[in-house]
Amino acid sequence: MMTISDKRLIEQCKKGKARYQKMLYDKYSCKVYPVCYRYAKNEEDAKDILQETFIRVYSKLDTFQDKGSFEGWIRKIAVNTSIRHYENSLRKIDNRDIENAPELSSDENILSELNAEDILKKISELPTGYRVVFNMYAIEGYSHKEIAKELGISEGSSRSQLTRARQYLIKALQPTTKEYVERA
Repeated sequence: MMTISDKRLIEQCKKGKARYQKMLYDKYSCKVYPVCYRYAKNEEDAKDILQETFIRVYSKLDTFQDKGSFEGWIRKIAVNTSIRHYENSLRKIDNRDIENAPELSSDENILSELNAEDILKKISELPTGYRVVFNMYAIEGYSHKEIAKELGISEGSSRSQLTRARQYLIKALQPTTKEYVERA
């Protein structure tokens, strides 16, 4: 199978050619899906976000200026689509969850003993606000100022949610006593 350049794919997609839109989707969906999944509550939501992302990609192809990575441009759309997908629930975050979160151990060494799949699974189980802020800050590299602006929250809320997300993950990823005994 011959591969086609991104430039040609973009040109043909702009013309609305379904064959090339499918080729673009096939080429990038496997790279973009993990981004969507990190923000989603479950696999079904991740698939919905992925579909929304590509609808936006096709509709915004005229805005891609070929300055930088096309994959990076698509990933940015995926992040923004994910954020929009949960925007309403983010505004309804119950601050009591943050205030009532238990104080947790600061032993972060447990993270080095886990594989990426375990960590991603636990990230997907975070409460929505924690998960979105964690993904934006720790994975996508947004600053607290950018997160606050994008989500319509204060920088302090962003910092607090990130801290609580980290604490939640540390607790969730701590091996049980039984696992410690089995490793010894």
